[in-house]
Amino acid sequence: MDRSELLKTGQPRRRGVLAATAALGAAALGTTALAGCSVPAAPRRAQPAADPAPGVPIVSTRREQLMQIAAHPDDDLYFMNPDTQRMLDAGVPLVSVYVTAGEHEGMNQIKGMAPAKPDRAAYSSSRHQGLRQAYATLLGLDKFTPWQKGVVTLHGGRRAEINTLVHRGRRVELIFLNLPEHAPRRYMALPDLWSDRALELRTHISADSPVDRSDTYDHDQLIDVLVGLLDRYRPTVVQTLDPDPDIQISNAATRKRDAEQPGYSDHGAHTAVACFSWAALIRWVAEDQKGPGQIPAFVATAFRGYYNRHWPKNLPPQVLKEKAGHLLPYGGDPSWECGNPSGCGDYGVGGGRPLKNSKGWVRATHHRWPGAGPAVVARPDGRLDAYGVLGLRAVHWRETERGSGQWGDPKDLGGGPLAPALGSATLPDGRVLLFGVRIAALAGRGGANKREVVLLEQRSPDGPFLAWRGLGNPERKDDRGRRIGVPVAVTTPDGRVHLFIRNADKGVSTRVRSTGGTWSPWRDLPRTQEIQDGLDAVVDAEGRVHVLAAGRTAVQHWIDSVPAAPLPLAGDPVAAVPAQGRAGVDVYYRKPAAKELLSRRGNASFDGYGSVAAAADGGGTVLLGRDLRGRIQLRKGGRLWTRTQGAAAVQAPTLRLAPGGPVAVGLGADAHPWVWRPVNRSGATSHS
Repeated sequence: MDRSELLKTGQPRRRGVLAATAALGAAALGTTALAGCSVPAAPRRAQPAADPAPGVPIVSTRREQLMQIAAHPDDDLYFMNPDTQRMLDAGVPLVSVYVTAGEHEGMNQIKGMAPAKPDRAAYSSSRHQGLRQAYATLLGLDKFTPWQKGVVTLHGGRRAEINTLVHRGRRVELIFLNLPEHAPRRYMALPDLWSDRALELRTHISADSPVDRSDTYDHDQLIDVLVGLLDRYRPTVVQTLDPDPDIQISNAATRKRDAEQPGYSDHGAHTAVACFSWAALIRWVAEDQKGPGQIPAFVATAFRGYYNRHWPKNLPPQVLKEKAGHLLPYGGDPSWECGNPSGCGDYGVGGGRPLKNSKGWVRATHHRWPGAGPAVVARPDGRLDAYGVLGLRAVHWRETERGSGQWGDPKDLGGGPLAPALGSATLPDGRVLLFGVRIAALAGRGGANKREVVLLEQRSPDGPFLAWRGLGNPERKDDRGRRIGVPVAVTTPDGRVHLFIRNADKGVSTRVRSTGGTWSPWRDLPRTQEIQDGLDAVVDAEGRVHVLAAGRTAVQHWIDSVPAAPLPLAGDPVAAVPAQGRAGVDVYYRKPAAKELLSRRGNASFDGYGSVAAAADGGGTVLLGRDLRGRIQLRKGGRLWTRTQGAAAVQAPTLRLAPGGPVAVGLGADAHPWVWRPVNRSGATSHS
């Protein structure tokens, strides 16, 4: 079936327009409640959740398909790039879904121009044209390359515009659902749609669109449409915005200028669409599990939004230039002749304005759940075991033969729905512990919305696992509990396991597992500043536990839970290894907006961007990360290897030392692990 044909999973489930009821209580619905994706009212229909019990077949086709779900045209360009570009460069097909029309007040102008006449239909159309221009350049084509326009029929008979461009086997599809950004008496329509039990929204009609009629959406119907698109495209990678933005106190002027939610670090529509997206992912998995009895294999990730304004910027000039360069054709110019009568882009974003904007959104790319790829453990027979999150559930892959780099099918360990990153630790007897954050509830319309730290513990070395166990949440209230980060754990020589996690106050909370298996209560480490997520924990030669985190003003460092001297400011998460031949740790990271890697011993000659992984190897340190083109690179001693073949890397890869040399393990865009052993192997370029 052609993708312009029917995309649906069933018939419309519920009622007609309830516009009068929708107005009730509108004044009581604040955007502060949205940031928790919850208001105090009874849910109208329960949101199904995936069964956390293990043992469900996982369908892994090894094909590649990226799906992005964004609130506005340009959210992907500002917040998801350069990740999107890297996958397009690797040939991964893309479908990008835009929930709102982005019509705002209909004013498409550059600051200093004469005021334009408001025209919401034209402004929405012009932004869509800007996206076509941007993605044409992302494919290496002229910005005015013609696209194929069409109409797709969605769940319940709703219709949406689809734009398609294919170039040398690479495919981009843009789908515009066109829900209104604003509605009568509602400054932000999508936040209210998430929260309100009765509201329906009528879609906006953009000028020059092949869609010529409006449709209506309520809360469930939007989720149904997103589930239908997920089921049709069967993506292997899903990128969304942040469903749980940080608690952030900003002054009124900043909030008004940035359209930031009071008390939270993002736009209200970003949060609402992210909540709808993750609710759709959960429902998709649940329906596949209850229907065909299987789990779709996909990797999901989320990106921070206006968070970028509040923290150090992390893209070096070379990467920033490339990212900002794709916003130029999106912004366009009134003088362009692009063939779209309504306009040639979002003019306020054209020229050099993204780099001049004091908000600084374009200057950083931050993941909501940062962390390395699969947790990797070496088996007694030399093969590797890898643990990760697939289809919102924990899975286990096993290397088929020692050193083969080939993996068997994923084995479902359950636990879902889980956030994308796992923490891990290994007990002295070899048993593996896996830690995750479970999305215990994400109901909307006043239903429960909870997160829970969960544990999966191996029963015996190289044996089966016990049942999942809840470890609670360092936060007592659900809204604050939504803000926790990625769990990180280490095992000390005496057999105790120390678990750490970023909390809602942007500090660190910890629990400790005794040698007998009991857990202490949650407690907070002393905080000297606010920190970002992406903690690292390591045990030094003296058995002391070091925790490090990139902070707002410096790198925060704790030794055995006591604050130590801070280190210079970092733009990304830091990596630490036990110091060789002395007490303490060596730390590696990049300063804000810098390509050079910094260490306590000076620059480490490892130019690139993003976080790095480090491991102590005899008298030196092995480093793993991305170069300025996004390729995986590894440094050992005085030599540098660059990964030039293989599947695109979705997450930061994991580094492990092995008898034959260092090993990198990551997840590809096909939702399958890859192994890279660069020393004396093909598929890499070596530099001295």
